[in-house]
Amino acid sequence: MRDKSGKRKSRSLAALGMTLCVGPRFLMAALLATIVTPICVPLGAPDDVARPKITGIAYVRVFAADLNSSREFYGKILGLTSGSAGCLNIARPCFTVNSHQHIELAQIPGGAPDNLLATVAFATSNVEQMHAYLVAHGVAAKPMVKDGNGLAYFEVLDPEGHPVSFVRQSDHFFSPTADQIGTRLFHAGFIVKDNEVEDRFYRGLLGFRMYWRGGFKDEDMDWEELQIPEGSDWIEYMLNIPARTDQKERGIQNHFSLGVANIKATFERLRVHGLKPGEDKPEIGRDGKWSFDIYDPDATRVEFMEYKPAQPPCCHPYEAQHPTP
Repeated sequence: MRDKSGKRKSRSLAALGMTLCVGPRFLMAALLATIVTPICVPLGAPDDVARPKITGIAYVRVFAADLNSSREFYGKILGLTSGSAGCLNIARPCFTVNSHQHIELAQIPGGAPDNLLATVAFATSNVEQMHAYLVAHGVAAKPMVKDGNGLAYFEVLDPEGHPVSFVRQSDHFFSPTADQIGTRLFHAGFIVKDNEVEDRFYRGLLGFRMYWRGGFKDEDMDWEELQIPEGSDWIEYMLNIPARTDQKERGIQNHFSLGVANIKATFERLRVHGLKPGEDKPEIGRDGKWSFDIYDPDATRVEFMEYKPAQPPCCHPYEAQHPTP
C-alpha cells in the first residue's frame, strides 16, 4: 500500500420504543451501594438530548514499546515539551502541542496491538451531555472519569472498534519553544473496513462532514477526510487495506498529522534535530498539499502537512474550509 503521494509505504433503541437493560456498573455512583440486580430503564427519545458541540481533536494517545526511545523522539526530533499545559498532571508521558492539544504515550500492554493509535480524543463543550446523547442513541459509552487535571472524559468504541474519547474542552496557558515543530494537531487517520458503517456513527450521529475524498487513481476511493462539526480538525478513513496487512503497513495507515506553515522549512528543521530522512523528501500528495512523513520508534507515521493545498486536489474538490494555524 502507499500514502497519498503514491509511494509504497441505527437507528436508536429509543426510536424503536425499546428499553435498555444495564447492570450496576453503568449506573450512577450514588446508586451502586443499593442496586444489586440489573435494572431496565426506558430510554428517552433521542431528540430529548441535543448533541453538544465537538470543537476539535484534544489529543491522540500512541502505544509505545520503549517509552524512553519514544520520549526522545517526541521531545528531541519533534521538539515538543512535556509537563506543561494540558500535560501538567498527566501520569503517562505527555507532550504539549498547544494550549488545548497534546500527544500522550502509553506502554504497549503486551503483544503488538493491530493499531498503535491507542485513542483519538475529541473536545466537547459539554462532556456530560455528550455522554447522555450517545447513551440515548444506544451507544455503549463507558462511565465518566477524570484525568490528572480533573477534566471529565469518557471512552467509547466506534462501530469498527476504534477507541474514541470525549473530553471537556479546556485551554491552558502555553507558549511553544523555538524548537517545536508543528503547533497544531489537525488530523488523525485509521484503517476503516466499511465506510458506510463508520459513517452512521461519525456523520450520522456525531455530525462530521466531508472535507475531501480521493484515491490513488481518480476513479478510486482510498481516503475520506471528515471534519468535526464545529471546527476544522478532521479524521481520515484509510480504505481498501487488506485484512492481513503487516505491522509496518498498519503503522503507515494508522497515523496523526501536525500542521505546519512551510513543509520545506519543516524538513530542514527536522534534519537539524537529528532526523535522518533517507530517500523521503517533501512532496505534494493527491490532496494537493505539501507533506512529509516520519516514523516514531514503533513505526507509527507522523505526518507534517501544510494547512492549504498548493494546487487543486485529484478526484474531488474540497467541501469545507481549510484549517488555519
